[in-house]
Amino acid sequence: MAEEYSMPGEMMAIGIATPGGPEALAPETRPVPVPAAGEVLIKVAAAGVNRPDVLQRQGKYPPPPGASDIPGLEVAGTIVAAGSGADALIGQKVCALLAGGGYAEYAVAPAGQCLPVPDGYDLAEAAALPETLFTVWTNLFERAYAVEGDTVLVHGGTSGIGTMAIRLCNLFGVTIIVTCGSDEKCAQAKEWGADHAINYRTQDYVEEVKRITDGQGVQAVLDMVGGDYVPRNLNCLAEDGRHVSIAVLGGAKTSLFIPQLMTKRLTVTGSTLRARSTGFKSLVADELMRTVWSFVGEGKLRPAMDQKFALAEAAKAHARMDAGEHFGKIVLVV
Repeated sequence: MAEEYSMPGEMMAIGIATPGGPEALAPETRPVPVPAAGEVLIKVAAAGVNRPDVLQRQGKYPPPPGASDIPGLEVAGTIVAAGSGADALIGQKVCALLAGGGYAEYAVAPAGQCLPVPDGYDLAEAAALPETLFTVWTNLFERAYAVEGDTVLVHGGTSGIGTMAIRLCNLFGVTIIVTCGSDEKCAQAKEWGADHAINYRTQDYVEEVKRITDGQGVQAVLDMVGGDYVPRNLNCLAEDGRHVSIAVLGGAKTSLFIPQLMTKRLTVTGSTLRARSTGFKSLVADELMRTVWSFVGEGKLRPAMDQKFALAEAAKAHARMDAGEHFGKIVLVV
């Protein structure tokens, strides 16, 4: 029989009164959400901070229809209530991918988007897994179908995405080249497990990739910059290479030389995760359970942890992310 929990009617959450800087984030009182059929209510222990949260705070990335306007795309905690069809999960410790609502004391998640937290695994670390794990897996290992023996280029080597990509490549036998904005960050990335790290401020990463690969190029590029990086990325690709765009932090438009795509048989694609259906995300969760989650249980897959902040200090957490000095994941602790 599912365990019964007593819940308050209200909770503290972080709202965005007016889009802007980190100061736009402020604690407020909200009703505790009620899970619908197939959903669970999680008493949040920790919530991950991600770049899309920053964009939402700035008014550049509104939540998809039906999603909470509270920022936060991943949490970890204990399931304390459930809608019909999911009540057997009550009492379980999980981490979950959300479309929004994570910066709060309680959050609702589709049951299919929850993954069990192994015994002894820190909940703050668990909260830092879902967003980057789902993103890197679906884009680098599915859309770009990176496989053992491949070499890939990933920008933002010390970001949450970059550090997760490094760990997954290490686990699956993929050589990874990353770019970073300083020699210090390059050293951090290599210490974390990157095979090669390029300081894009002092080096031409296209020439460095050619040097590292003996002129052959990489099989895949995972890009979150966009803009003028895209044609440069294509110059890094080997024949039949795959380019996947997941963000446009450097610009939403670019120019491509189509004959290059034709002669090298390149694939240019991209995706976003937040607005994808619950069905799709649940399928990804199932695949992660089969292919990746054993590494979590064995302690071989842990996120790079930067700093923890109290939930009420979400503005300070965003200020740190805005400064760009973090290594890995920033987490809010409830």
